[in-house]
Amino acid sequence: MTACPRADRNAAAIAFGLLTAATVTGAALYQLGRPVHASSPPLFAHWLPHAGPGTPAAVGVAVLVWRYGPDLAARWPWRTVLAASYMAALAWTLSLALVDGWQRGVAGRLTTEHEYLHEVPGITDIPATLAGFTARILDFQPDSWTTHVSAHPPGALLVFVWLDRAGLGGGGWAAMLCLLVAGLVGVAVPHTVRLLATDGAGRAVAPFAVLFPGAVWSGVSADGLFAGATAAGVALLAHGVVRGRAACSMAGGVLLTFGCYLSYGLVLVAPIVVVVLILAGGRRRAAGWAVVGAFPVVAAFTAAGFHWPTGYHLVIERYYQGIATDRPYAYWVWANLAVLAAAAGPAAAVVVRRAFVAGWRAFVAGWRAGRPSRWDATAAVWLLPIAATTAIVAADLSGYSKAEVERIWLPFGVWLMAGAALIPAPDRRRWLAVQAMVALTVNHLLLTVW
Repeated sequence: MTACPRADRNAAAIAFGLLTAATVTGAALYQLGRPVHASSPPLFAHWLPHAGPGTPAAVGVAVLVWRYGPDLAARWPWRTVLAASYMAALAWTLSLALVDGWQRGVAGRLTTEHEYLHEVPGITDIPATLAGFTARILDFQPDSWTTHVSAHPPGALLVFVWLDRAGLGGGGWAAMLCLLVAGLVGVAVPHTVRLLATDGAGRAVAPFAVLFPGAVWSGVSADGLFAGATAAGVALLAHGVVRGRAACSMAGGVLLTFGCYLSYGLVLVAPIVVVVLILAGGRRRAAGWAVVGAFPVVAAFTAAGFHWPTGYHLVIERYYQGIATDRPYAYWVWANLAVLAAAAGPAAAVVVRRAFVAGWRAFVAGWRAGRPSRWDATAAVWLLPIAATTAIVAADLSGYSKAEVERIWLPFGVWLMAGAALIPAPDRRRWLAVQAMVALTVNHLLLTVW
């Protein structure tokens, strides 16, 4: 096996160095009496080396995907690849969660006083809840929403209310819903790449979408659900505009718009959506159906009394009523990127480096030709990671995501894996192994919270 190119190793080393610097700096600030308010800076977790019932399964899934994933993804029919990717992603995420045990790692995750399920029993009138939702966002009042409910639009709470009313109440069912939807990332990302780029590119992405280190935080958190739902929305939109399927475009519009009512930050999926529309070329007309799908979602929430801009401005005020006031921006503006290095893994650093190099070369080629370069069939593999990076940088600079971005940025981080085809084929299995080892190491040394 040949050595990885030095530039790739350097990119991964820089990511690791950034994580190390953030860890050392966070510890030093704590000793100086200026804590950054993260339990194991820069990660929001507790130091607790441990193993659990999910350990053998997690190791087994990692070994199987590493050993057989790339070859099977290259040979099997595409629908079989997608089905296998979904099942493997679900198994990977669930087994990582079970490292912490069923109650602590799965069933109890969404039942704490800060989580959505804490508020579900009090929702007896959904229309009244939506109409009065913004009035309960600010803290320090008797009926303030819990932390997570106040920090998000009402769509996230409604998902768990609907689940409860379907007879599937409690932490176990809520956790399984998050896991099942989070697993869609293993299908949506490679399928989008295949639609917009080439068959080979989509097949190269599949194992990386499965063994994404961020699965540590997808299982179990509502942010994993957000990531899966928006990724599915992007994939449906791509399928609709590329294949001319109005129904898929509409469904994509519904999911992406509903995503904005799951989390305010999901408006930053916009750069990824723009890339899909750009690469669709002359088939952009089908994207109009996405607007048709988006309209009833906005209309329904607005008619029910929830005004998205009002909620957003109140959430910013609530944000600074809490711990965010004490978290130093000067630290987190770069430490957030160190957190991303852990959550997305070293392969993400390699992909980002290669994506920007490819993008620069395309720009130079167009400049020398005296006209904008036309996107070729491989453009998606570097445009999608650049779009995801753009979203991440915007979120970082905003100052509204100081810490905990290992969860919050999952909907963007998964799209960095869209560039896995940029990694030379002989090196992919090596980076796949590194990705798996990062996830296993983090999950067995730290007890993640939220």
